[in-house]
Amino acid sequence: MKKYILPTVTVVCLLAGFLLGNGISNKANAQRFYIQNGQLFAQPESKVDHLLQLMQSAYVDELNMDSITDEAMAEIIKKLDPHSAYIPKEDLDLVNSELSASFSGIGVQFTIQNDTINIVAVISGGPSEGVGVLAGDKIIEVNDSNFTGKGINNEKVMHTLRGEKGTQVTIGVKRSGTDELLRYTITRGDIPVHSVDAKFIIEPAKGKDKIGFIRVNKFGADTYNEFIQALAQLQSQGAKKYIVDLRENSGGYMDQAIKMCNEFLKSGELIVYAEGRAYPRYDAKANGAGRFKNVPLVVLIDNFSASASEIFSGAMQDNDRATIIGRRSFGKGLVQQQMPFADGSAVRLTVARYYTPSGRCIQKPYTMGDQEDYEKDLMDRYESGEFFSADSIHLKDSTVYYTKSGRKMYGGGGIMPDIFVGRDTTLNTVWYNKCVNHAYTYQFAYQYTDKHRKELEKFKDWQALEKHLKSANWLPEFVAFAKNKGVEPDQAQIAKSKPLLERLVNAYIVRNILGDDGFFPLYERDDEITKRAIEFLNK
Repeated sequence: MKKYILPTVTVVCLLAGFLLGNGISNKANAQRFYIQNGQLFAQPESKVDHLLQLMQSAYVDELNMDSITDEAMAEIIKKLDPHSAYIPKEDLDLVNSELSASFSGIGVQFTIQNDTINIVAVISGGPSEGVGVLAGDKIIEVNDSNFTGKGINNEKVMHTLRGEKGTQVTIGVKRSGTDELLRYTITRGDIPVHSVDAKFIIEPAKGKDKIGFIRVNKFGADTYNEFIQALAQLQSQGAKKYIVDLRENSGGYMDQAIKMCNEFLKSGELIVYAEGRAYPRYDAKANGAGRFKNVPLVVLIDNFSASASEIFSGAMQDNDRATIIGRRSFGKGLVQQQMPFADGSAVRLTVARYYTPSGRCIQKPYTMGDQEDYEKDLMDRYESGEFFSADSIHLKDSTVYYTKSGRKMYGGGGIMPDIFVGRDTTLNTVWYNKCVNHAYTYQFAYQYTDKHRKELEKFKDWQALEKHLKSANWLPEFVAFAKNKGVEPDQAQIAKSKPLLERLVNAYIVRNILGDDGFFPLYERDDEITKRAIEFLNK
């Protein structure tokens, strides 16, 4: 009997297990399906999915479910921190191109004036240059359809002129000096996206070392490569000291900031660390291979320097590697990761916080789901006087952190500069502010350039062009231009603000002719924060 007992028990157990498992499976399957109007539907995994499915299957009218889903996704993400974001599929390429090394388009820089696209510059070697498009042309038609009017904005222009590499677009342009509408069929190609706006040698004071100036506008896919090339070029020109300008740089890829930091730090020095609930702590340390570990260095920041800009500034400050000059940075200490959906959309979800080497999290306070209050922070800073005086800065986090040498630092609201430089408003007037706030300075500079382009293009460096502009006496013409726009002249205010106006308009005109390589050396020469950095490095 014993030889039959074990097999029998085994069979009974297997049968019982099968029946029990089958029953559980059927119950589970029953829970995963439901009947609606006589039809069998799969039970969604969440209440939100269930609601959307019910709307699609049972709502009284036909619905655009793609649009509703996008709006629902955006609203859900709004309940999180201010930097998590949902990106619909139609916007994803444009959003990603902001940080990519290149995008596909026709290769022009433009401005919109009087509801018309005005080409400011044609990118050298780009598709538009190859067919004969010129700076100063006005785009009137795209693909044989009118492309002017109040509906024209930057986003619409970029969506229309950008596209897949190899595809074609036909534009109709008006050109000064001819009544004919010129049509060009342009094959879209790769257009480089530059992160380094400017790299130049600041003219040294007598007996002083040359100072290299590098302005970085974002941390994109190719920022480190551009940055290291700029450093090498300035070094070959004799630079011994450096200024890295991160003002108005809103950040980007963390890895690019880490690579840039590595050029200035010694082996083993901590650059940044990040961690989150499902994001294991990650420490980034210098490997000692950097070629600029001992050069004097200043970093410029302001209220709009954020994210990766603050990683770079914080690493330099906490390691006592550079002097930070300017105003308190934005205060973004959160790390986002982009995650795609099957329909081509994506979510940028905050997955971690990052910390400077001393342990500071520089993320400013926020309330989950309260985007409006968060966005008011910079205005609150301005109204409190923080843009003008360091004494007006009030951080909510009083925790003390220490740099490598023992200097006290604070977190919870951006990077505090080592040397604060407030805004100088001594030459500002109501008349000047109206002209700047309404972009009349920029508009006039473009129109002046367009009117005198042949004459201005004779000058090949910014020094000669500036000298010419100083003798051109365009001020009365500008005053008349502003008056025509509704800004009544006030001779006392005009005289007071004349140095500011000349600096700005001359710089804009130089940019229209020589690009950023001409604009930044001229504009930065009289900038208060840059002058303070030069003064510091010359000591």
